[in-house]
Amino acid sequence: MEPISLTTERLVLRTFTPADAPAVHEACQDPDIPRYTNVPSPYTLEDARVYVEETCPAGWLEDSMYAFGLFARDDDRLLGSMALVRLAELRAPERQAELGYWTAKPARGRGYTVEAAREVIRWAFENLGVERLEWYAEAGNEGSRGVAVKAGFRMEGTMRSKILHNGVRRDAWIGSLLPSDIGLPTHTPYLPFPERD
Repeated sequence: MEPISLTTERLVLRTFTPADAPAVHEACQDPDIPRYTNVPSPYTLEDARVYVEETCPAGWLEDSMYAFGLFARDDDRLLGSMALVRLAELRAPERQAELGYWTAKPARGRGYTVEAAREVIRWAFENLGVERLEWYAEAGNEGSRGVAVKAGFRMEGTMRSKILHNGVRRDAWIGSLLPSDIGLPTHTPYLPFPERD
């Protein structure tokens, strides 16, 4: 797919350019980002260059990852990164994907990532035909969970030993979001299991 850009009231979600590598490098010096994501640690300027110049463009070209940089509309400063992954599952009948993100430390707590997530979610449902979005993060990552909940994800539980991080298996929280959760139609009928009292 050709890369696209999305805009919200405060943000431009666009592909990274080579000029963004220093800002990505700086953001990923925050220990919480390698702690809760799969970015290398220590995170070098070369890691940032490879991400913005090779990994992200290849993801769009190969339909394996649609990554966006989150930039402030007023001054183009980097606020975070967001991607749809597991795109092989976009094909029918699965029509699923996963949403992942990180937020630069100075941008946390201001609603930017929630704002971006809502726009990417809308795009995924309306333009890509996604019928189930998943989010998961290491159990205990309250910041990521808070963003997911505010973006509309419903928490489904804890997956034991889901994440392998630095040679240690860790539990993960998982949530999902369906088009119907935000008032959008879906192509495939859904028959939920009846809730019991």
